[in-house]
Amino acid sequence: MDPEGPQALCDLCLAQVCCSLEALCSKRADGSMSLIWAPLFPPELADRLLQTMASKEMLNDSTVGIFRDSKELRLRRASIRCCVMSAEAFRLALCPHRLLELDASWASEGLTGASVVSGLVSSPECSVSLQKLSLNGLHLDWGSLEESCVGFSSLLGLRTLHLANTDLTDDILEDICSLPHLESLDISCTPVSNLSALLQCKNSLRSLIAHRLRQLNMSPSRLLFVLSQLDALRHLDFSDDRLPAEDTDGRDGDEVARQLLEGSSQILPSLVSLDLSGRKMIGEAALAAFVESRSGVIFLGLLATGLSSSHVLTSLRNLKVTGEANENQVCEALRRYTERECFVQKALVQLYRLTTDADTAQPDMLELVLGAMKSHPTSLHVHLVATACVFNLTTQDLAEAMPVSLIRSTITQLLHAMKTFPNHQQVQKNCLLALCSDYILQDIPFDRYVAAMLVINWLSNHQDPTLQRMAVAVVSILVAKLSKEETAKLSQDVVFMKQLLAIVQQKAMVGVVDSTLKFALSALWNLTDEMPSAARSFIQCQGLELYEEVLESYYNEPTIQQKILGLLNNIAEVKELQADLMDEGLLEHILILLKDTQVEVGVRYFAGGILAHLTSKAEAWTLDQDFRDAILKQLHESIITWAHLEREMVSYRSFCPFCPLLQTCQPSGVQLWAVWAIHLVCSQNTSHYSSMLERDGVTELLKALTAHPDTHSDIQRLVGSILRTVEGHQSSGAQPL
Repeated sequence: MDPEGPQALCDLCLAQVCCSLEALCSKRADGSMSLIWAPLFPPELADRLLQTMASKEMLNDSTVGIFRDSKELRLRRASIRCCVMSAEAFRLALCPHRLLELDASWASEGLTGASVVSGLVSSPECSVSLQKLSLNGLHLDWGSLEESCVGFSSLLGLRTLHLANTDLTDDILEDICSLPHLESLDISCTPVSNLSALLQCKNSLRSLIAHRLRQLNMSPSRLLFVLSQLDALRHLDFSDDRLPAEDTDGRDGDEVARQLLEGSSQILPSLVSLDLSGRKMIGEAALAAFVESRSGVIFLGLLATGLSSSHVLTSLRNLKVTGEANENQVCEALRRYTERECFVQKALVQLYRLTTDADTAQPDMLELVLGAMKSHPTSLHVHLVATACVFNLTTQDLAEAMPVSLIRSTITQLLHAMKTFPNHQQVQKNCLLALCSDYILQDIPFDRYVAAMLVINWLSNHQDPTLQRMAVAVVSILVAKLSKEETAKLSQDVVFMKQLLAIVQQKAMVGVVDSTLKFALSALWNLTDEMPSAARSFIQCQGLELYEEVLESYYNEPTIQQKILGLLNNIAEVKELQADLMDEGLLEHILILLKDTQVEVGVRYFAGGILAHLTSKAEAWTLDQDFRDAILKQLHESIITWAHLEREMVSYRSFCPFCPLLQTCQPSGVQLWAVWAIHLVCSQNTSHYSSMLERDGVTELLKALTAHPDTHSDIQRLVGSILRTVEGHQSSGAQPL
């Protein structure tokens, strides 16, 4: 079981409500949904329902309509982050609530900062109750406000406001700073040019995040004066993540940062947290002066400053630092800078170097890497390094020591990266390296069909031998783990079949025997297992002709022959396709393999299976009758000499293909092959196959063979052994799996 334990009942119930929303609702005239009946939800539960709907990407103008009933579904902390919603739907569904917090960051479909504020102000409840508002990433569109008196200052209870990555102007900032209770303000990545408005809230402002203000037009002395007046300020973020290619050198900002560090503790006397990450021009002397004069400081942001390994930090054990010097600093950076792509990329580069030889499972660190990938789903810079970090953190046995749910989320992110960056070889390589793990591929639940398609599509456009080997290995294991429905769907994709056959042909042309060839053959074998559509597709793609050539050219390679014969055995099981195998030259070659005592039993076993299926229907045999009789005779003579195998050679999804071979009217050679096969797998894995015998009706067929007077004694002996083994297992109290 996953160490994290089962999912919380509340989460399961909310997920079920989301799945059943259509059935639970009626439709209003405008198309919005309304719950037919609802109990009185506690505000915390209503908030979680909204959040669950948002996380499942099902929140829109129609579904958000259920929250128009503000008596039963009472929202207090609402998040519509990244949701698609119109201004009108927002006003009708969310504004009637007595909201304390609202996060509408990065919302789309006509929702602007102006429409959000206008809607909130129109509500007597919200205009007083709202304490925290996040509009990061929204177009404010302030000019669209019809009433000039409406603004942020109308939200009288507002204490926290986040406006990062918006078109914030100096005039709007002036309005914001008139709020009587403003304590926390984020104006990062906005085009504001003057921060003098902050002087209006100097007695209340406790946190100012002013990251990457590229259009700031203030002299260092004026900016420092404004900042120095904020006596209540406890946290200041004046970081910058400028890129080398950008025109501005940021020296004015760096100068302000340096003076802040060197200044007296009487400047910003309440300061306990300072973030100057990205400010490259500040020196170690300035940092030392700040640390020595500020004994109460608890956080310093020093990523990409060159100062995070400074000796003045080593003795400060309670000080949290973002930087590159050690794992703690890097992880702190990933936690704090989730939405800052440049900082995230720099932190991940350091994390990769620090985890190259990781030998201890670090799930918390992996969580941070996944968070970075989720926050920047289209960033090549982030995914290039993040996927490499994932490999470092999950390689060897590290993944097995982590929660299953975490590894499952990891695979989901890796598949997203493969889909998003299909032509970037290093990203694909990193993902394949991470996926190429028996534990991950065999034991972790994830969408294996999607994974197989992504890998095979990548293979069709790339020829790198190392990546090809890994990709084919992954595909081989994935195909074996697919459900019958998924395998059927996959078999309809001709590209998938042709790509695997092309690899077989490529290797066969030069006569090479390597893991890539073996994995490709295994994948094709698994793909056609009890899957007539896949077997038919194999034939239509000229796979049969290719396999005949490979069978002859690899006569002395038992592992190759076994995989080829295994697939031909799958075709022979399909009645409608048996005619395609009625080739005298092919069957003579297979008969030679069956007779040759120097050939491994595994190869002779599958050769016998092909011949048993093809000779089991006398009316369908189209070759010389004497040839059929010779095959049937040789089947019995060869099988009776086979030694019992200890190692597991084959596994079966069902015994259904054996049922026609076990009829009492079948020739003894046909019956003997089927009975020998069943005896082999039952003796090796009794608990698994005993239930399959009952399920597929094979037990009754075996008993019928035992009772029939014409059943050969060799068959009687094996059948008796099978039945005794199964009966002994059941009487011991073991339950069939």
